[in-house]
Amino acid sequence: MRVVIADDEAPARQFLRRLLTSHNDVEIVGEAEDGTEVIGLVATAKPDVLFLDIQMPGGNGLEVAAGLMKHRPAIVFCTAYEQHAIEAFELEAVDYLLKPVSRSRLGQALDRIRRTDPAQPVPKAHERLSRFLARRGGNFVVIPASKAAYFESVDGLTKIVTVTGEAYWMDSPLQVLEQRLDAQRFFRVSRNALINLNEVAEVHPLPGGSAELLLRGGPRLEVSRRRYRSLLEVIEKS
Repeated sequence: MRVVIADDEAPARQFLRRLLTSHNDVEIVGEAEDGTEVIGLVATAKPDVLFLDIQMPGGNGLEVAAGLMKHRPAIVFCTAYEQHAIEAFELEAVDYLLKPVSRSRLGQALDRIRRTDPAQPVPKAHERLSRFLARRGGNFVVIPASKAAYFESVDGLTKIVTVTGEAYWMDSPLQVLEQRLDAQRFFRVSRNALINLNEVAEVHPLPGGSAELLLRGGPRLEVSRRRYRSLLEVIEKS
């Protein structure tokens, strides 16, 4: 696989180059130290994989990743800052490595690339999310869309609860998620909750035109009066 390393610090590039060259199927075709140089190098070298720092002059790594249009390699972010992981995931990064990068974590990232098509399209607003990056404590977890039971807005954050009852947290508001989720699978039942339709077990009408929803795992959620009839129509069609 053809690789480009992008980092504004020479020691960081040298360290990553040394780790990468121990893999027989890796060919390093270029290095860049600022955002502008990265974009030009990707266009000319056409790498399969881009190892990309975030804090760089001439356009940070997130801006570079968002701007790669014609030839988009698989992107692995390498950074000292964990707070950008959500944004990196939304840009369809293959992995997010924290410096100093260990040999084992690098190996995991390369294995993930080997198992997938390295040509990653640029995500657009209309493209549907198939997985989510959520966190619990200091750990990040990748959750497939099929494993999400519901999303709930709590104090400005979004809680994602899995079909097995595990709760994690996301920064993306429900409004953004609603726009990028598959409408045939997910439905906004109220201002504060969005559900996986496949997890609906029972719908109980309530006085006043609202309803209570029982999910397969046991959670109960309110369905607003405005959305109740639409929910029944969507369930019938799904």
